[in-house]
Amino acid sequence: MNLKGSLSAAEVHKQYSDGVAAFRRQITDATLRIKFTQEVDIFFRACTLGVWGRDGASITPRHVEYYNAIYTKGNPVPAILFWELSTAVSEYPGFQPPPFFARMRASDKVSGTHLARRFIDLMTLMQLLFAAVDDVVSEEEAGFVNACADSLSALCDRDGLKGGKAPLDAKDFISKRPEADGPGDEAAPAAAVAGGGEAAPQTEAEQAPAPSLEELMAELDGLCGLDKVKADVKSLINLVKVRKLRQEHELPIPPMSLHLVFLGNPGTGKTTVARLLAKIYHAIGVLSKGQLVEVDRSGLVAGFVGQTAIKTGEVIQKALGGVLFIDEAYALANQDAPNDFGKEAIETLLKGMEDHRADLIVIVAGYTELMGTFIHANPGLESRFNKYFYFEDYNGGQLMAIFQSMCAKNGYTLSDEAEEYAGTYFRELYEERDENFGNARDVRNVFERAVSRQSDRVAALEAPGKEDLMSLTLADLREDDGAQTEGT
Repeated sequence: MNLKGSLSAAEVHKQYSDGVAAFRRQITDATLRIKFTQEVDIFFRACTLGVWGRDGASITPRHVEYYNAIYTKGNPVPAILFWELSTAVSEYPGFQPPPFFARMRASDKVSGTHLARRFIDLMTLMQLLFAAVDDVVSEEEAGFVNACADSLSALCDRDGLKGGKAPLDAKDFISKRPEADGPGDEAAPAAAVAGGGEAAPQTEAEQAPAPSLEELMAELDGLCGLDKVKADVKSLINLVKVRKLRQEHELPIPPMSLHLVFLGNPGTGKTTVARLLAKIYHAIGVLSKGQLVEVDRSGLVAGFVGQTAIKTGEVIQKALGGVLFIDEAYALANQDAPNDFGKEAIETLLKGMEDHRADLIVIVAGYTELMGTFIHANPGLESRFNKYFYFEDYNGGQLMAIFQSMCAKNGYTLSDEAEEYAGTYFRELYEERDENFGNARDVRNVFERAVSRQSDRVAALEAPGKEDLMSLTLADLREDDGAQTEGT
């Protein structure tokens, strides 16, 4: 895919500076934020050397302009000369993780955040921005970008840092030849995707029988809490059923949008309900497949001109026949940046919803207040999203029930003291919650830390039995209290 327009050095600087600044705002650790600010420009300028060295093309004055545009406010502005850049590219020593990345991983491990994984996506987008200096991204450049991302991901894996969304794949941005030469060229896979080629063999999961509506409704009813959401889902299903019956009897059917807005804090089950809804819609004949495709801003918005519409369009194609679930959708409507590519993603999304209204449902999700701003950012959004589901925070008893469910599902038992402590802990967690309250995510973090401490304890036993391997004690749940007291 050729880019639809060349970026000036000033535009490159703005995209780079805005991207880095947006990421820096996510860093709550003051020391890490300072270290990141001091080192990030140096790191990304080194990345340009690696990317451009893989292209095989000669360095041009435009490369020099791009390189000198890579700086953020408060940091020194580079002034490299043509011959200096050519020498630096030829002598590039190889990719090295930035020094701040180790502290970033350590911060994630303590706080349960995903800064390191998000930085990998930022690095991928910035390197693609640099690769587009000649308006194309070559296979060699994309391969280098992915190799850099893989090396950082391996460090995260080594530290036990779990990922959130699927990482970006630089090969999705490789420039394709504009014309097809024959049946064996790059046009063939595209034809297959569009339905014009031989169908790929079905996987074992695809061949398995789809769950019945009764089974799906039982699964919905089995979710902890969410009473209002469950009632709203059932009402929506009844509405769809009656519409289909009216259609069968050739009665008028008033226009109705099935696209939804999920409002609420993180960890309240929004993704789980969206996945169930996709299957339910399939079971009652609204959707042809019933799959859920989950993305956030990074899955829709590219880092340079002309690619956002393509990237968003590809996601829509993947979601056809099912539900496209956009988490933190408010990030697409950046009112402070009128030229932000998020607007292009919204426009492409609205067109896709109109073109495929018979077989695509979009669910947008996020914090209540921010989602209100998002919906009102574009008249098209207001007209298509008129059904709102509110996901309330789990209370202390529900948090405890979720914790007990996690223990039972994974083969752990709670001692009486541990169960009493956990009940009190989750009740206080709910009563003292603030804007960082994570609902079920906080419960999972507690569970995983308890399992980790239990593993350390059991590993020290001479001959642990089955009960030892299963039991979570009061010490397994309370150990952090002592650690935090000592460090206070």
